Amino acid sequence: MNSFGHILRLTTFGESHGPAIGGVLDGVPAGIVIDRNFIQERLDRRRPGQSSITTSRSESDRVELLSGIFEGRTLGTPIGFVIPNTSSRPADYDKLRDVCRPSHADYTYMAKYGHRDHRGGGRASARETACRVVAGAICLKALSDMGIEVFAYTSSIGGIECAKQASQVDPAGIETNPVRCPDYNAAEKMAEEIKKVRGEGDTLGGTVTCVIRGVPAGLGEPVGDKLHTMLGAAMLSINAVKGVEFGDGFAAAAARGSEMNDAFTAAGADGKPSFATNHSGGIQGGISNGADIVLRVAFKPVPTLMRPVEGALASDGRTITLDCGGRHDCCVVPRAVPVVEAMAAISIFDAILLNRSSRI
Repeated sequence: MNSFGHILRLTTFGESHGPAIGGVLDGVPAGIVIDRNFIQERLDRRRPGQSSITTSRSESDRVELLSGIFEGRTLGTPIGFVIPNTSSRPADYDKLRDVCRPSHADYTYMAKYGHRDHRGGGRASARETACRVVAGAICLKALSDMGIEVFAYTSSIGGIECAKQASQVDPAGIETNPVRCPDYNAAEKMAEEIKKVRGEGDTLGGTVTCVIRGVPAGLGEPVGDKLHTMLGAAMLSINAVKGVEFGDGFAAAAARGSEMNDAFTAAGADGKPSFATNHSGGIQGGISNGADIVLRVAFKPVPTLMRPVEGALASDGRTITLDCGGRHDCCVVPRAVPVVEAMAAISIFDAILLNRSSRI
């Protein structure tokens, strides 16, 4: 569908090269202070054309808040918003009207609907994620008021890894470079690799690590909506995402139970225990345990290359070589960082609202 969430529910609309994109965020409690500058700052981190390593499409991404906010506070009613598309060039995609690009959503949308918007991928474009960033900014503000911090960073691009562990990362260091990696040596290598691969007409994938600090123990439902299920579904809904892992993730499959147990340490002055390790990534039994929630999100290399691509499907059934053209990212990972933060914030805020019904 086109909606996310349970009590907190976001519905988005719009296509990449249509007049605008936008959304409706429903279920936000009344009284949350809204900082329009903060929302715009989050959008600016995601917008195209922000640096030399991103797509040359230049959108200002100025959001217009239409409803649900009065005198700087949420009303408890649906928050509607739009983001005009000001740099659309639909004619760039005329050659794709009757051609399906390999590894894109062109063919699958045709198979599902029998009709598609070929302009920049239409609804399947990552342009839609700007709507999530708006909703996420509202949720981030609400979570901040509760003492919960959400941040994400680039942890790998291609084969280049961030040397810092999640527990070592200072969020203030993430925005000091265009790839959003808090390991400065790795960040320089990542930027160089992006420029090199872009010059070859190719693309790169990578991972984004997200950390959620200050989450109280007890969030998440027992079976269908375990907390990592909610977060995992949110992340897998982001364009180009092919995998999500929590804590030690897939590495845990090669470990022994004795190596993976997160032993309790003595309770502090507040009566709450802590843990000697965090292999679980802050979630056990599908419910938060009070430790930092740590997850990693894997992004594939985007399939639109800056050189001719073999294996495109023409409307008459022939396979052809296609020069796609257009304005595209060589690596979406740096611009995906604020999207991961937004989806994490939406999921956690929704889980908090759900949890209010768990006991009288």
